[in-house]
Amino acid sequence: MHDSSGAFTSATGRGLEGGADQPRYRRYQHDLIAPHCGRSVLEVGAGLGEFAAQFEGLDRLVVTDVDPGAVEVMRHRFADRPEVEARQFEAGTELELDEPVDSLVAINVLEHIEDDSGTLAALAKLVRPGGSLVIWVPGYQQLYGDFDRKVGHVRCYTPATLAAAARTAGLEVERSKPVNLLGGIAWWAAVRKGGTGSPNPKLVAVYDRFVVPVTRLIERFVPVPFGQSVLCVARRPHEGGAG
Repeated sequence: MHDSSGAFTSATGRGLEGGADQPRYRRYQHDLIAPHCGRSVLEVGAGLGEFAAQFEGLDRLVVTDVDPGAVEVMRHRFADRPEVEARQFEAGTELELDEPVDSLVAINVLEHIEDDSGTLAALAKLVRPGGSLVIWVPGYQQLYGDFDRKVGHVRCYTPATLAAAARTAGLEVERSKPVNLLGGIAWWAAVRKGGTGSPNPKLVAVYDRFVVPVTRLIERFVPVPFGQSVLCVARRPHEGGAG
């Protein structure tokens, strides 16, 4: 594996010290993702482990990142949790697990990779047949701006293009849908039309405190047509397909 020091900062615009967190947004993500996960979970591109830390009661949790500094942060974060293992791993390379996991989670990973279908097919081999792959990516090319270029995003997705990438990888798609409607509108206004090269930390804090709860309420009752992100839940087939 090549030297990946600094990869976390390059991919997120954040330092290894963490910076401003978004606890309400992370809980929103968790509540959308966790119901599709089994008792053993592998998170690819887990960063500093902020999302993964919300998992409780699992039999096994493997957290990975390409950046060795981020992996070291996670080793310290999860030092008192024997079910958690932190590993350095770059999607597209080999990761050896003693046994496959029930579920794989990849949040804001796939958009960095040219061969997204090939990567999904390789990742699916780490999941047991019938297990789930839960993919969360930036949505809609209309929202692609300077920040995306800065952090190395190859593309944004629609529900249709993400589902197509998963099917090309041999996966069975259960759902692919937009999420975070208000976040999408805010991102479009601030970053695209406002010309901001990166999110303003103060605005991010306001968004987390006030907008995320409203987003939760809206999406509980209304299927939204557009969002800042796209969520896809797919499965490794029991026979044929991926792996």
